[in-house]
Amino acid sequence: MSTKIYRLYGIDVAMELLRPRAKWEISNDSIIEWDDPRPCPTIEEVYEVMELSKEFEDKIDSIWLPEQVEELVFEDIPDKDAMH
Repeated sequence: MSTKIYRLYGIDVAMELLRPRAKWEISNDSIIEWDDPRPCPTIEEVYEVMELSKEFEDKIDSIWLPEQVEELVFEDIPDKDAMH
């Protein structure tokens, strides 16, 4: 497969790595709610961790089966049959 599928690249993963189990909300590149005693990371820190995750995944030569790709593409869509 020629398209890379990133499983660790995202704000949710970056926030979990930076502040495990913290409760937060983000909107338009700003952390708008922070419910945790630890200091809130900056959006720059979050993006830095995202890039580190992407660099890590780029080093792994994952081979996906076509049905796995199909499953990933539609995993967040409630009725995937409606998309065909």
